[in-house]
Amino acid sequence: MLRFPFLAYHRMKHVTLLFALASTSAFSQGEGGAFPPVPPVQAKTAAEQAKTFELPAGYKMELVLSEPEIKEPVVTVFDGDGRMFVAEMRTYMQDIDGNGQREATSRISMHVDTNGDGTFDKHTVFADKLMLPRMILPLGKGQIVVNETDTLDLYLYTDSDNDGVSDKKELWWKGGPRGGNLEHQPSGLVWAIDNGIYTTYNSFRLRWTPDGIVKEETKPNDGQWGLGMDNHGSMYYVNAGGEKGPVSFQAPVVYGMFNPQDQFEDGFKELFPAAGARDFQGGLSRVREPEGTLSGFSSGAGIDVFRGDQLPAEMLGDVFFGEPVGRLVRRAKVENNGGLKVLKNPYQPQKSEFLRSSDLCFRPVNMTNAPDGTLYITDMYRGIIQEANWVNPGSYLRKVVEQYRFDKVTGLGRVWRLTHDTTKKVKQPRMYSETTAQLVAHLAHPNGWWRDTAQRLIVLRQDRSVVPTLEAGARVHKNYLARVHALWTLQGLGSVSPALLREKMVDSHPQVRIAAIRVSESLFRAGDASFRADIEKLMADPDPEVVIQACMTAKYLAWPEHMKKVSETVLASKSKGVQEIGAYLMLAPGQQRPELSDRERALMKKGEEIYSTLCASCHGDNARGLEVAGLKGAMLAPPLAGSKTINGSPKGGIYVLLKGLQGEIEGKKYEGLMIPMATNDDEWMASVLSYVRNSFGNRGSFISPADVAQARKETEGRTSPWTYAELQSLLPKVIPNNKLKVTASANSGAANKAIDGSADSRYTSEKFMEPGMWFQIELDEVTPVTGVILDTNNSVNDYPRGYEVSLSTDGTNWSAPVAKGDRKGPVTDVQFPSAPARFIRITQLGKADGNFWSIHELQVLGDSEKSLSKLDH
Repeated sequence: MLRFPFLAYHRMKHVTLLFALASTSAFSQGEGGAFPPVPPVQAKTAAEQAKTFELPAGYKMELVLSEPEIKEPVVTVFDGDGRMFVAEMRTYMQDIDGNGQREATSRISMHVDTNGDGTFDKHTVFADKLMLPRMILPLGKGQIVVNETDTLDLYLYTDSDNDGVSDKKELWWKGGPRGGNLEHQPSGLVWAIDNGIYTTYNSFRLRWTPDGIVKEETKPNDGQWGLGMDNHGSMYYVNAGGEKGPVSFQAPVVYGMFNPQDQFEDGFKELFPAAGARDFQGGLSRVREPEGTLSGFSSGAGIDVFRGDQLPAEMLGDVFFGEPVGRLVRRAKVENNGGLKVLKNPYQPQKSEFLRSSDLCFRPVNMTNAPDGTLYITDMYRGIIQEANWVNPGSYLRKVVEQYRFDKVTGLGRVWRLTHDTTKKVKQPRMYSETTAQLVAHLAHPNGWWRDTAQRLIVLRQDRSVVPTLEAGARVHKNYLARVHALWTLQGLGSVSPALLREKMVDSHPQVRIAAIRVSESLFRAGDASFRADIEKLMADPDPEVVIQACMTAKYLAWPEHMKKVSETVLASKSKGVQEIGAYLMLAPGQQRPELSDRERALMKKGEEIYSTLCASCHGDNARGLEVAGLKGAMLAPPLAGSKTINGSPKGGIYVLLKGLQGEIEGKKYEGLMIPMATNDDEWMASVLSYVRNSFGNRGSFISPADVAQARKETEGRTSPWTYAELQSLLPKVIPNNKLKVTASANSGAANKAIDGSADSRYTSEKFMEPGMWFQIELDEVTPVTGVILDTNNSVNDYPRGYEVSLSTDGTNWSAPVAKGDRKGPVTDVQFPSAPARFIRITQLGKADGNFWSIHELQVLGDSEKSLSKLDH
């Protein structure tokens, strides 16, 4: 399915395709009782399916496209002339094991309404022989930017002879390879109102410029499959792996990832499907009996905010996203509570949903605003929606899939148009043949799709002849949205003036004031710091959203003493939004660790991005695990903070990432299955493990790509996830401290503090480090040993400046060094081939004027219980 969390504790019930449809749930094999034969699920014709939809009075679903014109559709977008492009993942899960998924036989098709009657009657294959295409961005006429699975590269496909088939392919932006399960890869590619191009997963945005594509850092976004935007430019992401639903919609992610606990009305995460077959990754824990339907989020996907003009006005600004596992589309109203956006299900009192179907093959995976003012819904229409990793042989879900023959319904797909009795046909766009001045007029269009597309095309043309018209529109247009778009279009043309921005910072509408603040950031980065006083003045604005934006900009631009001003503003405010978003802004940045090398800092930075975007979905932002909504006491995944596996031998975490983990952990069952992450490269694994081992109170050595490569080689014959018992049997055992005696060459009387079980106490040499200092450990008998770990805890710079380790069975005759190194950092993790020893001596080799040698705690590692060669692979 498509969704995604880190140590991929995906809630087994929601693994649908790439659509953030994922979750995690370790359901024991055979749990749930027998699986008696039932009539196999049968695909319905589109006409038959249309009769299964349940909608509020006045609404209906009209068929736009279906098989054979399209198969396995996942994304639908429109270009400036209203031509529709559909990404078709034709190889996705064509059998229960996902064989052949990465064959390059998928495509992007183009569909044209040639006479303006609302029917797409001309169909061509615009780009063929693709590998699971997942993102499309229309640019100029006959041009789309495309992203495929397993890469961040973006290619521009061009149809130069207007026959509906691209005849030119060129690299648009080099992103490099992307590893991981196909569910754990980006989606979106949305050109936003701020002229940034956003995706899920990635902690960066792209920006088109006349000189090429620019990459700009952002904060993580926690999004998975699908990305939408409201009229004011707030991006809406959706997360399935953590059963969260919409995420990171409070503010642009360039300022932070804000997800206050009270951004949903009570009960928002409860679902009310019309049908179900107990075919959820969460197994019976997520089944509403006796109906057999899905009770909570499992596969949120394809989010968008309705911005059209041909559905009732009360729909404007509502959030829509699919729940493919639940066979429904959730509609959410957005209420503003003092600057805080709060989502609610308007049908919750009736225990219902906006759109749901009794057809078990209805799989709504994407939503998009259309040129005709309605909402289009991409329906992958299929039986099995979960990706192969979640339907392994013996799993609960596989038995249900086989019971209903869900895997036999493939190769279909539909695109639907949501309409209302009041919907009228509108004129098709013909923007590519319009002048730039005509495009400017569309910035006031009542349909957000027209405004966005016109702005994008004006920026791409870089036609500055319209700057005076845009400036006039920004000043006097009666439609505040036209004023907002005019400001951002000027920014995209590089033609915004400081004087205009100062005028707009006191505009009558708060959203124009917000836009002016944000646009001014580009001038600040270009060297104009004169706006600081204007923006600080807006921290006292009567509108809380303006106050929040002023505070975010102050922190983003890192003005001197900005935190003092932000703190004063937040503490003085009675606005809920200012208080809650402000609390995030006042969080001190993570402690800087001067002892880290540049290489280690790079690993930590990349690891933090991976964890925040993927792993936190199941393990929590604080790595203490997440409770399953609606299941008291049930945890989605185990805590990583304080984890024995994380803090112990580096091989523990590496082995789990490579092969996955299943079953109980220390007697506790979790609702998630840790799927293998072996398709990610060694650098990816080293980064996230190094970050987790050195965050959340954990203290471990850094892991290198070479460590991962070695473990990958050691486990290459393993094909199934580990059990916890198997994993622990492979890791070195810590020899109890009560079997140790310790002495030292300097201040030996304090040596015992290194093994007293308290990280607050420490052995210290009480003299500056110099070559030849030693620390010696005596075991109670000759024992096979494989390593020693020295932790300096908060004495971060008191690590040995180079070391060597020697062994002895009698304390007199010493071996040649079994290990030698100079790894810097608070944890010195030394491992070596197993050898018998009763005495271990660590000799300090370097000189450090100003630093003692300190050891807060040490561990001696013995042999593992088993070797990989003795385990059944």
